Amino acid sequence: MERIYLDHAATSPVHPEVIDKMMGILQEQYGNPSSIHSYGREARRILDEARMVMAKSIGANFNEIIFTSGGTEADNMAIIGAAHAMKEKGKHIITSSIEHHAVLHTCQALENEGFKVTYLPVDEHGLISLEDLKSSLTDETIVVSIIYGNNEVGTIQPIKGINELLYDHQAVFHTDAVQAYGIEDINVNELGVDLLSVSSHKINGPKGVGFLYAREGVSLLPRALGGEQERKRRAGTENVASIVGFAEAVKIAEETKVQKGEACQQYKHVFLQILSEKGIDYRLNGFLDESLPHVLNLSFPGTDVEAMLVNLDLEGIAASSGSACTAGSIEPSHVLVAMFGNHSERLRNSIRYSFGLNNTLDQIKLAAEKTAAIIHRLTN
Repeated sequence: MERIYLDHAATSPVHPEVIDKMMGILQEQYGNPSSIHSYGREARRILDEARMVMAKSIGANFNEIIFTSGGTEADNMAIIGAAHAMKEKGKHIITSSIEHHAVLHTCQALENEGFKVTYLPVDEHGLISLEDLKSSLTDETIVVSIIYGNNEVGTIQPIKGINELLYDHQAVFHTDAVQAYGIEDINVNELGVDLLSVSSHKINGPKGVGFLYAREGVSLLPRALGGEQERKRRAGTENVASIVGFAEAVKIAEETKVQKGEACQQYKHVFLQILSEKGIDYRLNGFLDESLPHVLNLSFPGTDVEAMLVNLDLEGIAASSGSACTAGSIEPSHVLVAMFGNHSERLRNSIRYSFGLNNTLDQIKLAAEKTAAIIHRLTN
């Protein structure tokens, strides 16, 4: 039985060229980038080259890239670091109700410290309203954090429009771009964001590494205390081999972005076409085309998400009920709750398929056919 991996939004396979690059570093370059001898200087050079790759990929400056252990740390550092640095100017934060838990739980922790957080609602497609954001802004607002592209339904938020609203405001603008980076064209100057979070393992790089873009001049209080790495913004010896692997993944992503986006968009349409031909009743959660191309979230009336996932797995298909960080939870998706309400049947019958490296059109067709057969079996 062919196994088909359709959960790339949870994590992605490491690209073979990334593995080769990392192995070379692990075998040959073991110096500490903070050491002044030749081993350390060589490690520092390698680190600097990787940092330049990251900066170039989003139109940033070299010194605006802070390496982290992943997207979660980058989100934490951005929101808590900015909130603590600016609390003398106010203690109000604005975010959305469909953020990744790395943002939501961070905001909840700040509420326990006395900060006030506004959680913007979304419409049935997962979009915030710029009018809601505008009416929520106050003289006390210091941080606005809105996800770039949602990890569960793929909806892309109006980032440029948000920046326009904040143009003359004191608030620092952060976006979690973990799911969009390497897929969408991102230029921090065109978007106008002050802080942007990225993770390596979503773009076929290693797990446990990411970066935070922090615009020059934005104040951040460090979360990790210790040495003076990352220009005193994030203590701890840098994970050189993983950072190099991440940089290689970024290069590959930049070179293949258009091709990958077109392929994933085709996969979406073919998948839905086969479901329709098989007479399957489904509902699309989010947008089809105006969204992240690799994410497809579908509701199947009359089914149960747990039964669906088990049957898909038995057929060799790896899919998801949404965020991998809550996959073992019995709680419904907070994203779908925000979109459809607490009592919607979609909370119990929605599946996320996400596409990426090594997927083929034949695999997508087979996965759609097997999905249709499972639904017929479970509903008849």
